[in-house]
Amino acid sequence: MPGSSRRDPFADWLRGHAVPLTHLDPEAPLDDLEPLRDLVGDARVVAVGENSHFITEFSLMRRRVLRFLAERCGFTVLAFEYGFSEGFPLDAWAQGEGTDDELATRLGTAIPVGVDEPLRWMRRHNASAAEPVRFAGIDIPAAGGSLLPALAPVADYLRRVDPETLPVIQEAMRIAGSFAGASAASAAPAWTRLAAAEQDALSAILMRLLMRFRAVELLYLSRADRPSYDLALRRLEAACSADYGFRAMAGLYAGTGLTADTSARDVYMAGSVLWHLERSGPEARIVLAAHNAHIQKTPVSFDGRLTGLPMGQHLHDRLGDDYVALALTSPAGHTADMRPDENARFGFAIDNTALQPPEPGSVEAAFAEAGLGLSIADLRRAHAATGPDRIRIQSAYVHTPVLEAFDGILNTPTSTVADLEN
Repeated sequence: MPGSSRRDPFADWLRGHAVPLTHLDPEAPLDDLEPLRDLVGDARVVAVGENSHFITEFSLMRRRVLRFLAERCGFTVLAFEYGFSEGFPLDAWAQGEGTDDELATRLGTAIPVGVDEPLRWMRRHNASAAEPVRFAGIDIPAAGGSLLPALAPVADYLRRVDPETLPVIQEAMRIAGSFAGASAASAAPAWTRLAAAEQDALSAILMRLLMRFRAVELLYLSRADRPSYDLALRRLEAACSADYGFRAMAGLYAGTGLTADTSARDVYMAGSVLWHLERSGPEARIVLAAHNAHIQKTPVSFDGRLTGLPMGQHLHDRLGDDYVALALTSPAGHTADMRPDENARFGFAIDNTALQPPEPGSVEAAFAEAGLGLSIADLRRAHAATGPDRIRIQSAYVHTPVLEAFDGILNTPTSTVADLEN
């Protein structure tokens, strides 16, 4: 058949340029990761992705990369796709607060996206390190499931600096509590069942509070310090972004949404990374752990339709070469497809789905054709004309110019869905 024996030039490039890695043990020596040093260079934010949450091999690889960047390259902050507001108690624990066995209590009902083991490593590392590693959440609260983790501490702040507004924020919390869930997958359907008057009242209250925060900033600063104001404002912005996201998601699923309207969450996450970077000192360097679709530097499109402007695109726009995006992917094994199910623990069920052979034109097909196993490739050394045009997202694909979207690729030969019950 015509073209059946055509060689992929990118696969040929990978054979000559990808570097093999030796293992996935996060506690073992790190020497095989030395190629990362040149790839990362002097970047201040290095994002490490995954094509699906809940994958054992991706979690192990990210833990190794975190260790390497912290121990050998001087990175000082781990930023995670985790609630901005909820991240502060986790950072306190990573710095030594409380007891070793109370992490589960601090994580509470959060979706298990692999933050627990990095936090345990950080606590052990920080116990003797000259330079501690901080933890930073960057996301909207409860993965979009509830506004309360952000609003409750804002209410505490207003109780001190502006008690007149307490009835206002308490009304917002009443409405938000009526549809709160463990994630957006459970909260968004519940939000759609609210009366339109309640939906509109929540949005109006949040915008009123946000405008008041900005209008009376000097008054608030006269009653409390700058850090507490900045923190409360960022939490309020998280609640506003999450609220906007409910409307955007409803429009997306109804087929009436505006182009790229769901980007509000990614804009917030990018802003959170910059917020932490600015407040962590001039020498701060951040390892950023999030999904590939959040860290890529190009727009996200499905079926030819622009659906989102990801966090990575915003960070690249602001930071240029100070932002480096490393994707994680795999050509074979199983993936964790998330299926909406309001009766499930997090509002979605996880289907352990066997991966089909990778599509032609995908980065996974190129790694498979090249016969590469566990390996890393610096994509900036490749020629853009020869690059793949898609990358896995769970069992599907995001169509994007991969060499523009990512600076590097970490490949695991197979992927395995984690056992989330243990």
